[in-house]
Amino acid sequence: MATRSTFARRLLRYVLVSLLAITGVGVGYVGYAAVRHARPVTLPAPDGAYPVGRAMFDWTDESRTDPLAPQPDIHRTLAVWLWYPAAPPAGARPAAYAPGAWARLHLGGLPGLGETRFDRIRGHAVQDSPVAAGRFPVVVLAPGLGFAAPQYSSLAEELASHGFLVAGVTPTYSANLTVLDGRPVTATAAGNPDAFNAEDLHAGPAQAAGDQLVAVWAADARFAAARTAALGTLDAGGPFAGHVDTARTAYIGHSFGGAAALEACHLDDRCAGAADLDGTQFGSVVHDGLDRPMMIVGSDGSCVTGACDQAGPVDTADRDTARALFAAGTGDVWCYEIRGAQHFNFSDAGVYYLAAPLRALFALGPVDGGTALRVTGTYLAAFLGRVLLDAAAPLLAAGATATPPVVARRTPR
Repeated sequence: MATRSTFARRLLRYVLVSLLAITGVGVGYVGYAAVRHARPVTLPAPDGAYPVGRAMFDWTDESRTDPLAPQPDIHRTLAVWLWYPAAPPAGARPAAYAPGAWARLHLGGLPGLGETRFDRIRGHAVQDSPVAAGRFPVVVLAPGLGFAAPQYSSLAEELASHGFLVAGVTPTYSANLTVLDGRPVTATAAGNPDAFNAEDLHAGPAQAAGDQLVAVWAADARFAAARTAALGTLDAGGPFAGHVDTARTAYIGHSFGGAAALEACHLDDRCAGAADLDGTQFGSVVHDGLDRPMMIVGSDGSCVTGACDQAGPVDTADRDTARALFAAGTGDVWCYEIRGAQHFNFSDAGVYYLAAPLRALFALGPVDGGTALRVTGTYLAAFLGRVLLDAAAPLLAAGATATPPVVARRTPR
C-alpha cells in the first residue's frame, strides 16, 4: 500500500527504473510522453449549485512551537487554501492550478516528462472571487503524507460547489513541498519520520510515530477551522465577513490526513462529523472512539474500512485498528469501497497523465480517474450535507444501492 513508504523517498528508485524503461522502449516512447505531458487536462467539473472561488493564506499559530521545524522555538505556520461558494464576475477565468512556487509540486527532471505539466491542468475555481450570498459551514481538508492541499483541488472544488467552505491545510515539514511567504519549504525527518518505512504501521516505532504526528496534524486542522471561522466575523471585515456558519465544523482527509481528520473531530466539540479517505487510523480516537458520525471510503480491497476479503498480517493490523475505532465509538459509521481504485485515486493524480512507470509508483488503479473522484465527491457531499446542514441523504440510507463503482461495506442500521 502506498502509505507504507513516502513518495519522496521512492522517487530516486523511480528515476532509475524510468531510465531503464525509457532506454528500452526508445525514442518513440519519449516522444509520446512529451506529447501527453503537454496536453491540457481539465479536472472534473463540480456539479453543485455554486460557482467556486479560491483564496490563499499563510497563518501562524502563535500558541504552538513547531515540533517538526528544523530550527527550535519557532511558531507553527501553515499554508491554507480556501475553496468556497462564489459569485464570480462574468468572464472570470479559473485560477492557475499551482501558481508561483507551488509549481514545484510537479516532478522535476526526467520524471517530470511523464507527468502532465501543471500549467496545462485546468481547474474551475476563480482566484479571490466575491463570495456567494449566504453563510456556509467549514470543512477542513487534510492531504496524504507528502502531498499538499492543491493536489486535492478536484474534491475541494466539488464540495465548495455544494455550499461548503473547504480549508485545505498543507502540513508544513510533512509535505514534500509547501509554500510560505512565496518560499518553497520541504519536509523534515520529524515531519516525515523514517519509522513510516516499516511494513506494519501499527507496530513498534511506527505506531508511536503515527500517534505523535497525528496529534500535530489534528492541531493544524483545528487551528485552520478556527481561523476560517474567524474570517466570517463582522469585526474581521474582508470578503468572508458574514459568510461563515460557525455552528458546526467537519474534517475530512486522505491517507494520513484521514487519520488526522478523525483525531481532530474527536478533540473538537464543534465537530459534526469526519471522513477518512483510505487512511489507516492513529491517535487517541482509535481507543476512545468517536461520538459523532464518520465516513470511511477505502480503495479496492483496503482493510481501513474494517472489512476486507483477504488480509495478510499488515492488512489485518489496519482492519483491527478500524474495528477498535468502531467498537469504542457511539456515532454512526458509513464505510464504502471504490472498486478498481488504489490509494492515490483520491487525489488529482488520478486524472492527469502519468507515464506507466510513474503511474505504478503513484498506486493508481484501473478505475477511470474522473469517475473515482466524482463518486468520492458525491458521497462526501451527501455525508457533509447530512451532518452540517441536516439535509436528507438517501444515498447513505441503510440498504441504499451504492453508485458504481462504490460498494457499501458498513452503514448504520
